[in-house]
Amino acid sequence: METIARAHQLVEEGYIYNFENKSLVTVWSAPNYCYRCGNEACVMKINERNEQEFIKFSSAEMNESQRVHYDHILPYFL
Repeated sequence: METIARAHQLVEEGYIYNFENKSLVTVWSAPNYCYRCGNEACVMKINERNEQEFIKFSSAEMNESQRVHYDHILPYFL
């Protein structure tokens, strides 16, 4: 085993290698988490030669009706 991929930890850039030898990578796939974090997200692809590729993406813009709805929700990050 060369690399362990994990998730469930917010990463601002979408992914991050946790050690210099790239044996652990954290991948985050929820852009602009909870409509408050402004983070990027990504998907990790591994090809048949075991090469890793990260496809990064941002969240879609919210329209006005969505923005009003989220203004009334108790803040997740206090």
